[in-house]
Amino acid sequence: MGHATPMRSLAKTLTWRIIATTDTFLLTYLSATYLGADLGITFEQATGLAATVAGLELITKLALYYLHERGWARLQWGIEKHTYAN
Repeated sequence: MGHATPMRSLAKTLTWRIIATTDTFLLTYLSATYLGADLGITFEQATGLAATVAGLELITKLALYYLHERGWARLQWGIEKHTYAN
């Protein structure tokens, strides 16, 4: 089994970030919406807060995940090497 290429790591990074950022947006939005009524937060403010948090989280965690993925790609731990008999 070979090493992961940088393009593979980038593809994995992007697809994961779509899932993770959507999760962050929804959690922030739902929290602000349900708690916001008690705090005086409007629908527009809850949406804006969720978008801001999701946007910032997207940028920082995209870079961190890519570096994390490339670090793991350099390690041999957990990679099985197959030998084939002729």
